[in-house]
Amino acid sequence: MTATLYVCKTCKAGEVHEEEAARPGARLFAAINAEETPTGVTVVGVECLSACSQGSAVALSEPGKWTYVYGRLTTDDVSDILAGAAAYAATDDGLVKWRERPVIFRKQSLARIPPFQMPLEAAE
Repeated sequence: MTATLYVCKTCKAGEVHEEEAARPGARLFAAINAEETPTGVTVVGVECLSACSQGSAVALSEPGKWTYVYGRLTTDDVSDILAGAAAYAATDDGLVKWRERPVIFRKQSLARIPPFQMPLEAAE
């Protein structure tokens, strides 16, 4: 399996932009793509992660693993984002030990979503 690092390309990160100007999310996506992608990670640009008030945002997901959404990221965080993605990809369940996560992933986690499993079990 391969972990997917989703990068919101439309994040404005609370900034006002001219229509033609590159948004912070698009700049983050370009900066991540300019670096070598870790083994076991695929980078995908998306139009929105619905974290607009917390942008720029990324999400890490892989079938059978917990999914994470991180926000308040900048191009200065690219190496930590990729290191965090590599650590995530190396896990069986998506749970990277807290102290092994980059500081930005410890402090800027917006959501943790349980693995999707079929068939869905009804709540008891």
